[in-house]
Amino acid sequence: MTSASPVPSFPPPGCPAHESLYGPEFAADPAAVYRRLREAGPIAPVELAPGVRASLVVGYDAALHVLRSTETFSKDPRRWNDLADGTVPLDSPVVPMMMYRPNALWTDGAEHRRLRGAITDSLARVAPATLRGHVEASADTLIDRIAPAGRADLLGEYAQVLPLLVFNRLFGCPDEYGERLVQGTSGIFDGVDAEKANELLATTLLDLVVLKRRQPGPDVTSWLMDHPAGLTDEEMVHTLVLLMGAGTEPQQNLIANSLRLLLSDDRFAGSLSGGSLPVEDALDEVLWTDPPMANYAVHYPIHDVVYEGVALRAGHPLVVSLAAANTDPSLTVTQRAGNRAHLAWSAGPHNCPAQSPARLIAAVAVEKLLDRLPDVELAVPVGELTWRPGPFHRALAALPVRFPPSTVTPLTVGDELPVERSAPTPQPSAVPEGGRVRHGWAARLLAWWRGE
Repeated sequence: MTSASPVPSFPPPGCPAHESLYGPEFAADPAAVYRRLREAGPIAPVELAPGVRASLVVGYDAALHVLRSTETFSKDPRRWNDLADGTVPLDSPVVPMMMYRPNALWTDGAEHRRLRGAITDSLARVAPATLRGHVEASADTLIDRIAPAGRADLLGEYAQVLPLLVFNRLFGCPDEYGERLVQGTSGIFDGVDAEKANELLATTLLDLVVLKRRQPGPDVTSWLMDHPAGLTDEEMVHTLVLLMGAGTEPQQNLIANSLRLLLSDDRFAGSLSGGSLPVEDALDEVLWTDPPMANYAVHYPIHDVVYEGVALRAGHPLVVSLAAANTDPSLTVTQRAGNRAHLAWSAGPHNCPAQSPARLIAAVAVEKLLDRLPDVELAVPVGELTWRPGPFHRALAALPVRFPPSTVTPLTVGDELPVERSAPTPQPSAVPEGGRVRHGWAARLLAWWRGE
C-alpha cells in the first residue's frame, strides 16, 4: 500500500455503485453481494445505512493487511469525517456501533494496550471449569423449560437467553438488569431505535458500575474495577458495553448458526443419530462461512492511500468483511475442520480477546441441546429460515424446531436452583419490532425460576 498525491477519484472507474449492506435483500443472500463487490477488487464501496458510505474489504490478504497495519489504519472513530461534519447524522442507526467509546475497541497504541490489558487479565481469572458449569446449568434450565412442549424457537428461547444468563453470573449482574441489556444490545445491532437502545444499554451498565463500586464481588466487573489500569467509571461503562455486546449478540448467533448447520447439512446431521456429535467441526464451518459478526473491524486511514488501484481517503470508514474474506476464492482452504486461519475473531492487535471462552460457551450450549433433545429437527425447510437485516451481523430471525416432548421433574422446595435467587424482576418494557422474536422471554423465565 502506498501514499498517493493526488488521490484518484473514489469509487474508481469500473467500480459498481455503492452496494447496500442493509435491508432484507442483503440479509437473505450476502454472498451474492460479496461476489459482485469482488469484481471491483479487494476493496469496494458500500452503504451501511441510508447515506452512510464506507469501503468494504472483501479480500483475505487485504483484510489481514488492514487489520495488522496500525501505522496506516486507526481504530479511532473520531477520525470519521462524515460523522464529524454532519454528513452522517448522530441518529443514524449505525452510529452506536461505530461511534467512539473509551474502550479497547476504539483506541490505538498505549491506550489500547492499557484498556485491553484490563480485559484480558480479568477474563483470565474465569476458570474454564467454572464457565462450563455456568453454561451447563443455564442450558439445562432452558431445555427443561422447552422440553415438554415438543416445539421451540431455539433462537428466542435458547441461543438468545443462554449467553445472558451466563454473563449475568460472570459479571455479577442482577437479574433485573437482564431484559434491559438484551433490549439495548439487540437494538444497536439491529439498528432499530438504535439511539434509544444505546442510551438504555449505557444507563443499565452505569447502574451496574455504581452497584459494584459499592458492593464488589468475585466477578469480572469487580476485577475490571480493581485492575491496575485504573479504569474510570466512563471507561468501565464502555468496556462493559464492549464485553456485553461481544458476548451476547455474536454469541447467540454462533450458537444458533451452528445448530442450524447441524440440523440441516447432511455432512453434519447424518452423524447425529450415531451418537458422534461433530460440534467442533460445525463451529469451524460456521466461523469460516457464516461468522456471527460478518462485517465489522472498522478502521480509518490515517492519510490518503491507494491499495491495488483503490483510493482510500483519510477518515473514510474501512469496514472489514470477515465473512467475505473467509470465502475469498483466491484463498485455498481444502479442510475447514480444525483450521483456525479464518478471520471470524479478527486479527492483529484488536483480535478478539475472548476467543476460547466464546468457543467453549457455544460448544457446550450446542452439545447440551443435542444431547438432551437428540431427535430435534427443523420445523421448516432450511430455505425458509429468515435472517435479520443489518450490515454487521449474520443473525437468524428465528430457529423453529420440533422434537418428541419429554417430561421434566419439577423443582420442589429445597431443590438447588441453577442460579441464585434475587429481587423481583420488573415488567419488561416494550421492545421495538425488528424481525426477531421479542417476547420479554428473559423476564418471564426469571419469574418462572422464582415460582412467580
